[in-house]
Amino acid sequence: MTTDPSPTHAETAREPALPIIDPHHHLWSHPVVNYLPQEHYLIDELLTDTTAGHNVVGTVYVECSSNYRRTGPEALRPVGETEWVIAQRRPGRCELTGIVGYADPQLGDRIGEVLDAHHGSAGDTFRGIRCRATWDPSPDVPSATHKGLLQAPATQCAVAQLSRRQLIFEVWVYFHQLEDVIRLAQSNPSLLIVVDHLGSPLAGGVVYRGRRDSVLQRWRQSLRRLATLENVYLKIGGIGIPPVIEPFMTDRRWSSTWLAAYWGPEIRFCIESFGPHRCMFESNFPVDAYLCDYVTVWNIYKRITADLSTSERDALFYTTARTVYGLDLPTRGPDRPTRTQKGVPQ
Repeated sequence: MTTDPSPTHAETAREPALPIIDPHHHLWSHPVVNYLPQEHYLIDELLTDTTAGHNVVGTVYVECSSNYRRTGPEALRPVGETEWVIAQRRPGRCELTGIVGYADPQLGDRIGEVLDAHHGSAGDTFRGIRCRATWDPSPDVPSATHKGLLQAPATQCAVAQLSRRQLIFEVWVYFHQLEDVIRLAQSNPSLLIVVDHLGSPLAGGVVYRGRRDSVLQRWRQSLRRLATLENVYLKIGGIGIPPVIEPFMTDRRWSSTWLAAYWGPEIRFCIESFGPHRCMFESNFPVDAYLCDYVTVWNIYKRITADLSTSERDALFYTTARTVYGLDLPTRGPDRPTRTQKGVPQ
């Protein structure tokens, strides 16, 4: 399935009136991803993308180790990222309505001080933390941490602090680590967990190259089990991360028609497993710009969901993100309460 004529011009946004919350993007003043050379991506670049044709009405910033404090206690340095992002906001245009920061889960109970400092800087715009728990034994697959982080006793203490504050624990893992997320969710039923990037079925690296079918089989098995846990939500995106894409996809950009056909079965599986009210589409920009531009990535998701009902699409593109992150944006259709909404008890 490699035939796709190179786009000769930029795509036009499909269904431009459909309201979108982009619940996963980054900003950085210098490259922060070690496997992909990138220039800066700041608020002006984000606004250029979010106003290029789609009706993006709000976004959630997700940590990427950008602009940490350079002095002070090591544990508190990630708060600098939240402070920096708040300073980038441009009210009146596409609102940056939520922030997911970073605090080291290995701090255990001591993570509470860091969470409170994030909240002190951003107020209710701060919605939780993300843990990049990706680990793989292959040397050519990037690992962000060590094996077993999610099951460590310190992490269990840390997530209890998040749950106590009604904050989200967002986590990025590879497909073979989804069982760790299952165990974490089972042992912490009051913790709201958001899994990033489809659970990242790997296709790159020597070990996974040419094994996409077997990887997807194991990925589906774990996702089905994960979907039975009602405190877990899934972000659908991250389809351009180098470890996740096949090697032949790295040398050019692709059309939304081709990418919708390529990713369609897996994305529909996610929606069928979790339901639209526990899934949300994400841009993961600028990382997913490796495959296509911002207009195209949302065209992919619109093509894949064209046969769904209006309420199902509202959930996937808007309502789930609004509800999970407790965003101060208008309601569209029935919200399903979550533990992060103001006034909703744990």
